[in-house]
Amino acid sequence: MKSRYIIFALTAILSLQTEVFAQWNLVWQDEFTNGISGDWVFETGAGGWGNNELQYYRRENATVQNGQLVISAKREAFGGANYTSVRMKTQGKKSWKFGKIEARIAMPSFNGIWPAFWMLGDNINSVGWPACGEIDIMEHVNAGSSVFGTIHWANDNGSHAEFGGNTGAAGNLTAFHTYSVEWDANSIKWLIDGNQFHVANIADNVNSTSELHNNFFILLNLAVGGNWPGFNIDNNGFQANMYVDYVRVYQAGSTPPPPVGGGGVATVYKDCNFGGYAVGLPVGNYAYGDLYARGIANEDISSIKVNGGYEVVLCENDNLTGATLTVPAGENSCLVGQGWNDRTTSLIVRTATGVPAFTRTIQAEDYSAMLGVQKEGTSDAGGGLNVGYIDNNDWLAYNGITFPTSGNYKIEYRVASMYGGNRISLDLNAGGIQLGTTDIPSTGGWQNWTTVSRTVNVNAGTYNLGVFASIGGFNLNWIRITRVGNARTSEEDEMVTSSNNVAADGLGVFPNPVENELYINSVEELNSISITNVMGIEVLTQDTNLGNINVSKLESGVYTLTAVSKEGNKTTKRFIKY
Repeated sequence: MKSRYIIFALTAILSLQTEVFAQWNLVWQDEFTNGISGDWVFETGAGGWGNNELQYYRRENATVQNGQLVISAKREAFGGANYTSVRMKTQGKKSWKFGKIEARIAMPSFNGIWPAFWMLGDNINSVGWPACGEIDIMEHVNAGSSVFGTIHWANDNGSHAEFGGNTGAAGNLTAFHTYSVEWDANSIKWLIDGNQFHVANIADNVNSTSELHNNFFILLNLAVGGNWPGFNIDNNGFQANMYVDYVRVYQAGSTPPPPVGGGGVATVYKDCNFGGYAVGLPVGNYAYGDLYARGIANEDISSIKVNGGYEVVLCENDNLTGATLTVPAGENSCLVGQGWNDRTTSLIVRTATGVPAFTRTIQAEDYSAMLGVQKEGTSDAGGGLNVGYIDNNDWLAYNGITFPTSGNYKIEYRVASMYGGNRISLDLNAGGIQLGTTDIPSTGGWQNWTTVSRTVNVNAGTYNLGVFASIGGFNLNWIRITRVGNARTSEEDEMVTSSNNVAADGLGVFPNPVENELYINSVEELNSISITNVMGIEVLTQDTNLGNINVSKLESGVYTLTAVSKEGNKTTKRFIKY
C-alpha cells in the first residue's frame, strides 16, 4: 500500500515453478460470523497515510452484515477530509512467519478507489518502512479487472525496492474471489481462486530480502485516491463497500488438525464401512487446504454418506481438477469398487441435478364434505363448488401437508371477494411459520376469482397449513404448492439466507447466491423493491406485491436489495449474483 513512484529492476527475483505446499494447517481465522474479533486494531485519522490518500479512517465504517465484514468508503466531510473509510490490522495481536494467508473478498471497482489486503513486518515501529518489509496480497486501483501482488523491502543501500506482478484473469472483481499468498523461506506465490499468477524468489535472502523472513501482521483497508489511483475520483461510486467473507491463515504441517465433526449434507469417512474419523460437509467447494483444515488428510477418504437431494463430486487433484467421480445421494460403504479408495484430494458438495418436480393442489371442499377442512365459519357459497368461506377474523386449517424437501415453494391460492380492502394470511403450525400476507382488492363477486402467488422458503416436514382472513371475508377455491427448482433437503437450511423463511429483521431473500430469480419473503406486505450495485447505483426496481424479482440480466457481483413495506418500513439485504 505504499507509493508506486520507485520501481527497481531486479534480475534475481524470478518466477519460480516450485511445488505448491501439499498440506496446510489452519492456525487462525476470522469468519466474521459473530462480529469482528478482538484480534483486529482500527487505525484512525487522515494525513494521506504516506500515499496522499484522501480519506479519514474511522472504526465506525466497519460493520458486519450477514456474517461478512463490510468496509465502507463514504463521501462525507470528516476531520478535514472529504471521504471516510476503514483501515484495520492485527498488529500487536496476531502475526505469522510463513504460511498461506487468504481472504475471500468482493470489492468496489471505479475510478479513484483502492482496496487492499496486505501485510507489514512486526518490527515496523523500530526499523520503519521499507526496512520492515511489506507483502501486498491483493491491491486493485480504479476500474477494470487488474489485481496486483507486490513485495517491498530495503535493499543493501537502505533504499526502497519492490517487485510485483498483476493479472486480469479474475474477471469481475465486484464478485467474490479468494486472494492468497503461499509464503515460505524460498518463495512467495500469489494466487486468485487457487490459480497462481505471480511468484518471487526470496531464497537465501537474495537481493537483501531478509526482512521477508520475519513475522508479519495482516491489514485490510479501502483507500480513496492517492499517488497510485490518482485524484480523479468518480463520486458516483459512493457509498462503496468492500465485503470480506473471511480471513484465514494456514501454516505447513505434516499432520492434519483433529477432524472437525458437525452437521452437513454429506459425511466423509477415513475407512470403508463408515469407519475412522467422520467429517460432515455442507454445500460448497473444498480445495485440499479446506479439507485439511477440517482434519481430512490427502487421499484419505474411503466411504461416504450423502443426504437426499445432494451429490458429491470427488476430484483426484487439488483445486477441483483431475479425474472425478460423482457420488449420488445414499450410502457408499466403500469406494474401492469405483477405484476411488484413498484417492480424493479435493471435492464439491452440491445440490443434486434432477430433483423430481413436486406439486400439490388442495381443494377447498364444499360444506357438506368438509374433507381436510376445520369447520370454522365455512360455507358452500357457490352451489356445491369447491369453495371454503373464510369470514372476517376467521380461518381454515388443512392438516398433514408435507413439504418433501427444504427450499423454495410457490404458494398459489384462488380467491374471490365481494368487497375491497381485505387481507389474507397463510401460516404453518398455527402461526409457527408465517408464509406472508396479501391485500386482496374486490373481485366484484363471490365467484369472480383471482389467483394470488407468492414464493416462500419452507424446511422439509409435515405441517398444518392455516389460511386466515385478517380483514374482510373470502371464498377460497384451491391452494397449490409447487416446489421451485431444486429445493434443498432439511440439512442444508444454513445455506439459505433465511432458513426459517424470514430473518430477524422480517425479510428473507433466497437463493443467495442467485442466478436468475430472487425470491423475497417478508412479514410485511411490500410496496416496492429496488436493487443497487456496489457503487450505490440503482440497477433494478419493481413496484410489486410479488414475492420474486428477476435478476438474470444483472452482471455477476454483489448487490443490495432494499424492500419498502406498505407501512413505509425499509429493510436491506445483500445478495450475490452469479
